[in-house]
Amino acid sequence: MTRRELLQSLAVSPLFIRAAAQGPANADVAYGSTTIPIGIRSRMVTGVNGITMHALEAGFETPGRPAVLLIHGFPELAYSWRHVMLPLAKAGYHVIAPDQRGYGKSGGTDVKFDDDLTPFSTLNRVRDMMSLVNALGHRDVAMVVGHDFGSPVAGWCALTRGDVFRSVVMMSAPFGGGGALPFNTANEPPKPSAPAPNADDELAKLSPPRKHYQTYYTTREANENMWHAKQGVHDFLRAYYHMKSADWTANKPFPLASNAASEQAKLPRYYVMDLDKGMAEQVASEMPTAAQIAGCKWLTDEELKVYSSEYGRNSFQGGLQSYRIGRFPRLAAETQLFAGRTIDVPSLFLSGKSDWGVYQRAGSLDGMKRACTKFEGVELVDGAGHWVQQEQSAKVADRLIAFARQHS
Repeated sequence: MTRRELLQSLAVSPLFIRAAAQGPANADVAYGSTTIPIGIRSRMVTGVNGITMHALEAGFETPGRPAVLLIHGFPELAYSWRHVMLPLAKAGYHVIAPDQRGYGKSGGTDVKFDDDLTPFSTLNRVRDMMSLVNALGHRDVAMVVGHDFGSPVAGWCALTRGDVFRSVVMMSAPFGGGGALPFNTANEPPKPSAPAPNADDELAKLSPPRKHYQTYYTTREANENMWHAKQGVHDFLRAYYHMKSADWTANKPFPLASNAASEQAKLPRYYVMDLDKGMAEQVASEMPTAAQIAGCKWLTDEELKVYSSEYGRNSFQGGLQSYRIGRFPRLAAETQLFAGRTIDVPSLFLSGKSDWGVYQRAGSLDGMKRACTKFEGVELVDGAGHWVQQEQSAKVADRLIAFARQHS
């Protein structure tokens, strides 16, 4: 039997696909099969909240281990945890890192802009995570960790089901807490006030005119712009990852005084974009040189191909759907069920010292501290930007292990 035939036989096995088999990556075989460290397996799990979910696992050889759940952000994959998983497994945990719904090899990647957004709602993502954990034989997890868009998913997991998600680490994107409900309006009707200025309109009035990336990501044209970027998906992602990393020397974050347009304009262009540009054009001017790419040890070109091949195959729309949830009142309102609820399990915020995501919205760190009753602080890692678990994987793994052990 050839190596390709062996991989194909494993791909349809109900057990798992060994990444160590070193076969070619395609739609039927584990992505990153030549770059995932030996000891991590790729697995397709059926019946997860209505979809088949792809997950990477480490520490699966020993039954009865406590579980750790790692949730990636946008535009990443479970693959972003590849260098964190084995140290956690060596520390005694069953480590689970899924492709979120709409990403990679999980269900929901065939979504279109006009499709129903309900499967991508906040609480349905919590159901995704609970369903996966249960499917893999765990009643709870010792620690849930979320990065970027995975951070609010992890936060909501801990807020809604603290009995299942026993501790939480949020990374790069501060968690804002539960939804709010109007209070005491029957006895004290609210006083009329001038409507708040529209943030998008205010940014568009700047010179030069600007727009917020989260608004851009809700538009119909965002997916097409990145998926069919003039420079190609691979080079688009290379520039995007570079510009948000510590390698881009212009990343010197500081807290904003307010969320006024004039303050928001201080953010880099990958957060507050030029009004007349898509994200593909916005980051193209910061494409790293061939020498910089060759010197990038935290994301080699072979590793980047894992991302570019998956996004090239699927498009970005599955990930973009979640940015749109807050613009639909019916879906945004579901979090009001938890108005006033706090995260009452041990919590930590971890990010890179060169990550503007920590400060992209004024007051968000204070809001997170209020939302967490057992908050252990904000820690910023030297030598890392937004992609902290890739840029400084050893430091992140050490901190996660210490946090998990402290609260086991």
